[in-house]
Amino acid sequence: MPSRLAQRTLMPKRTRNRLLLSALALSLFAAALIGFTALRPPSPLGAELIRHKKLPSIAYGVHTALWWNDTARARDLEFVRLMRFQYAKQIFGWKDIRPDLSLPDSWTHADEVVAEANYRGVKLIARLGKPPDWAIRLDRNPYEPPFDEVAFGQFCGDLAARYKGRIVGYQVWNEPNLDREWLNKTPNAAAYVKALAACANAIRSADPNAIIITAGLAPTGSLSPQVIPDTLYLQQMYEAGAGRYYDVLGLNAPGYALPPETAPDDPRLDGHSWQVFRHVEVMRALQVANGEGHKQVAILEMGWTTDQRDTITAPDGSQQPNPYRWHAVSEEQQAEYIVAAYEYAAQHWRPWISLMVVLYLADPEWTPDNEEYWWALNDAGFETRMRPAFFALANAPRYSDDTYLPPILDGINPYTPMPPRPKP
Repeated sequence: MPSRLAQRTLMPKRTRNRLLLSALALSLFAAALIGFTALRPPSPLGAELIRHKKLPSIAYGVHTALWWNDTARARDLEFVRLMRFQYAKQIFGWKDIRPDLSLPDSWTHADEVVAEANYRGVKLIARLGKPPDWAIRLDRNPYEPPFDEVAFGQFCGDLAARYKGRIVGYQVWNEPNLDREWLNKTPNAAAYVKALAACANAIRSADPNAIIITAGLAPTGSLSPQVIPDTLYLQQMYEAGAGRYYDVLGLNAPGYALPPETAPDDPRLDGHSWQVFRHVEVMRALQVANGEGHKQVAILEMGWTTDQRDTITAPDGSQQPNPYRWHAVSEEQQAEYIVAAYEYAAQHWRPWISLMVVLYLADPEWTPDNEEYWWALNDAGFETRMRPAFFALANAPRYSDDTYLPPILDGINPYTPMPPRPKP
């Protein structure tokens, strides 16, 4: 057989020229095709824009109450492991750590939470908020945060420095588009961005690898001095320069009364897409439209309430109609819908979806008078009944990035006991 050099030498010149011209034409066509692809606008949800993920798609998380009770802390982190979840989201209250500037910081509970989660291999997302009285502003200027954002930034930086490499990410506040979460002050997106900037800059200086997640926004269509629709609020955040100060966009996504696959343009909603789980798609499209589609989205609160009480107890002790009953579901529906929400996200939202945090592992102190009690995966207290949603989530199949974990089958126990604790 002739060598490649001999074959090339024996090939007629006309044939070689024809092949060279064909190759050149193909190269030009490929270049034109690549250029055309690059010029095409991104799809509304921008899956193709994600090049570098800060978090897995999907990262499975649950909202926990690990702060005050040692026994509940260890138990609930084991519940996280039994669910085959990797992340716990925990409130790290500013006032719980720094209640009085004249006293030393109180790090005891924070240290114990971080140590127990690290020991059990559960990754922590810290939700930052709960300002101390000394940091609250008395003036009502709507264009400023209702607390001292410089002091807040100092707290954020001190926390990140203390737990560098041990807390994965930080959620900066929660639902600032509601006045009840904005210290009863009129919500203002530009004011929130000031607080976000102070906190994010301090965290990045202390722990450059930590992930900054914006506050989860409350889905709502109302506009008043007490509340701003999440769509409008997010647009105002971008106009105030929020894009410089976060790594992952935080959203809240309660399902209300309908199944998670319900489309945001379903005629039953009469234009109120905020009433369905897939309202997340509306918010993601807004993120893409503002040039931020290369960043992922985290769902920081998701679930369905089972609060079917006719009345609730008001702060003054009187009974009033239950405002949550209209979107309550049964415990069986809650289990079905939460599992289906994760499945929908796995099928349609990867890779731009990242952390998805379900509500809640119950605080032991909750009673049926607490709204949160009815969203939980278990009954409160220590004679704990796990509700159907807990078992459904623990047994369900799941995707994380391109890894598929099958459902737990009868006779197969994936649980791995913890090793003995190291001696102090």
